[in-house]
Amino acid sequence: MGLDDKIKNAAQDLAGKAKEAAGKATDNERLEAEGKADQAKADVKKAGENVKDAFNN
Repeated sequence: MGLDDKIKNAAQDLAGKAKEAAGKATDNERLEAEGKADQAKADVKKAGENVKDAFNN
């Protein structure tokens, strides 16, 4: 994966963390859950990147 994909995944992870924190601060369970889901998606994408990187090296 390219650098652009890595940056997008990192941004998605940070956005998820922000959503989760905002949900906790406002006692909004839906927003908190969305933040956790965004972080999980980013983690899956990062794992895929690591596998591809391992095969390319």
